[in-house]
Amino acid sequence: MKDLTVPTANIGKFKDSLVTADGSERASVALSNPETLWFNTGTLCNIECENCYILSSPTNDALVYLTEAELRPYLDQIAERAWPIREIGFTGGEPFMNPDMIGMTRTALARGFEVLILTNAMLPMMRKSMRAGLQELEAAYPGKMTLRVSLDHFTPEHHDAERGAGSFDKSIQGMKWLRDTGIKMAVAGRSLWAENEAESRDGFAKLYQEHGFDIDAQNPGATVLFPEMDEAVEVPEITTACWGILNKSPNDVMCSSSRMVVKRKGAKAPVVLACTLLPYSEEFELGETLAEAETPVRLNHAHCAKFCVLGGASCSA
Repeated sequence: MKDLTVPTANIGKFKDSLVTADGSERASVALSNPETLWFNTGTLCNIECENCYILSSPTNDALVYLTEAELRPYLDQIAERAWPIREIGFTGGEPFMNPDMIGMTRTALARGFEVLILTNAMLPMMRKSMRAGLQELEAAYPGKMTLRVSLDHFTPEHHDAERGAGSFDKSIQGMKWLRDTGIKMAVAGRSLWAENEAESRDGFAKLYQEHGFDIDAQNPGATVLFPEMDEAVEVPEITTACWGILNKSPNDVMCSSSRMVVKRKGAKAPVVLACTLLPYSEEFELGETLAEAETPVRLNHAHCAKFCVLGGASCSA
């Protein structure tokens, strides 16, 4: 699998956090309306996908398992900082490989937050202990928890090409269990194939109808179609002038409304990152506390341009 952390294009770009390659002032984004605080549960995953931006796999533990005890202080800090957070998000890796997944979810729900969990809905989620925990949480906090299933495409051929033979059917089985349990679902697809957005959404709509999944294929928050993050593709740098040119506001960009907590292998404590998409870039590590994470973020990475500004994508619900 290619190493997505090493740029292969954009030579000369994204070198200086303050200015672009042509000397223009680089755009920055303030944390104007924090809505989602993400927790990366660890980079270990039960599968290894062809184009995983975070390089998750059965052996990559660069980001180690977070614990329920490490999560709690950040929930306290949300109240102390008066952040208007409505949602706690969990991503990986595969979150259901983390033994504290149910406990962390329970803690977040008990504090009054909605919870979004990104999962492939495969074997880790379908273990008896995880299913029992999810059923218990849904009964105690009905409708407050959403599982967003990574389904790259609405056909097994394309999905399995990314995630391995048989992955599609295993995810569908997990989704059927979520359907029958009454747990809210969403889907994250990918824009890797020669289809326009309308075609992709129509394909997912037919899949949902076939299986009785209560997911809105036309709602970008329920069926998220992520643009491909390929650092081999050249993208323009975002300057302060781009907001007017693109008729876009910094408040539309993901880092205006979210931060992510991770724990690096060998670290004594978790840290807060500017973005869910840049877990390995030291420049986007903001400190150990939410207070430190309130600093504006300079858009000094190709993903900032391609994925967030130009692609308009968001990891939140």
